[in-house]
Amino acid sequence: MVVPPLLRAVIMGPPGSGKGTVSTRIIKHFGMKHLSSGDLLRDNMQKRTEVGILAKSYIDQGQLIPDDIMTQLMLNELKGLDQYNWLLDGFPRTVAQAEALDKECQIDTVINLDVPFETIKCRLTARWIHPASGRVYNLEFSPPKVQGIDDITGEPLVQRDDDNPETVTKRLQAYDSQTKPVLEYYREKRLLKSFSGTETNKIWPHIYAFLQTKLPDINQKDATTTR
Repeated sequence: MVVPPLLRAVIMGPPGSGKGTVSTRIIKHFGMKHLSSGDLLRDNMQKRTEVGILAKSYIDQGQLIPDDIMTQLMLNELKGLDQYNWLLDGFPRTVAQAEALDKECQIDTVINLDVPFETIKCRLTARWIHPASGRVYNLEFSPPKVQGIDDITGEPLVQRDDDNPETVTKRLQAYDSQTKPVLEYYREKRLLKSFSGTETNKIWPHIYAFLQTKLPDINQKDATTTR
């Protein structure tokens, strides 16, 4: 029996583009290992590893974590995944990181979520949270029963500082300037596959169909539904 080659994929998209939802569906349907730079950083900071302490010192000063630290963190983790199909999320974020990744492994495809910034702005600024439980409400899609109040506890909801309109605009502009060169890097290598739209549920079937040409669905039933 011929064993299909392992798939090495990257997913890119600005904050609020639905990247988390799409990644979850990819993992569910295609059984890929998901490696998120954000999750990995939080885990290392929590465990106070050498890299975690170093990364936290940059974050506390409001600075970007240097390429070599992020690259070391991600490549170390990838060493344990060489027998699996995997999906990288949040890495690479710079061309230097992309080049370092290329030296270690061959990327097969880069999925880019091309969602208009105005759509994302509406999504993020409509997001309110219940701090104690982490419950998230969206005034457009899943509003609380009573405006500004948590459904279960009756406690007030708050908006995260980075979800206010000014901060969201800055975050999107920063993402755009940082990742444009990376998208261009992968476009030149003919690895970039962009999926455009304003709704995750409408973009997902196209991503699903694309990945089906590369991997079998591990639970064929209900494949293109939103579950």
